[in-house]
Amino acid sequence: MSRELAEFAGLVIARHNYRESDMLVKLMTDRFGKKMFMFNRARKPGFKMTAGILPFTQGTYVGTINQDGLSFMSTVKDARQFMTIAGDIVLNAYATYVLALIDQAFEDGEPLGRWYDFAATALALIDEGLDPAVITNIAEVQLLGAFGVQPEWRGCVLDGRDDLPLDFSERYGGLLCQDHWHLDAYRFRVQPKALYLLRRFSVLDLHQLHNISVSAATKVELRRVLDRIYADMVGVVPKAKRFLDQMPKWQDQLPPRGE
Repeated sequence: MSRELAEFAGLVIARHNYRESDMLVKLMTDRFGKKMFMFNRARKPGFKMTAGILPFTQGTYVGTINQDGLSFMSTVKDARQFMTIAGDIVLNAYATYVLALIDQAFEDGEPLGRWYDFAATALALIDEGLDPAVITNIAEVQLLGAFGVQPEWRGCVLDGRDDLPLDFSERYGGLLCQDHWHLDAYRFRVQPKALYLLRRFSVLDLHQLHNISVSAATKVELRRVLDRIYADMVGVVPKAKRFLDQMPKWQDQLPPRGE
């Protein structure tokens, strides 16, 4: 079995109680993909690495990385919890869904490429107060490629035109210009504002996102379109998504944030 003692950046994405006092913690790492770590006696009072394994925590870690099976942590050098997310059930739900999508898009131990940085940046933006629904939509659009679905967002799939009204076609795997709408009776009929944002989201660098405002109606349309793409073309629905879908039913009953 290949082992390596290494220092790495990590982001806590899941925790599970194990045996009487231990804990299994899944970390998304910048160097080794997603890894499950065993923390012995983590549920005992006085455990020294508690701050490094809280939900929605990012840190610098030192541990023994096993190629197969569980890995083990030696030291948490520094750790920062995204406190706003951790204390807000709505933000928690969006952040959990973003992490769950990335988790399902990659096998454990598979290199994540840019997705570790994307996850950390997305959580930071949500924690700082940017619209979590918009951040989630950006993640959904850009993760399509990781799931093996790569829609053509630049222009019409058939002739490349982007100077005519466009619509999304599942049949053709991307956009169709108005000249070709007759070829797909089941095209999505996406509202223009939402389609503009979907195209923008597909190439947006989260590091360049400082503020964005999307109307409630456009958010509903974005949700409709992305739900259909994921249901029909990806086939992945994390449990966290079901929680988000139910959220409008009870969100009005929550006290205003800050109370």
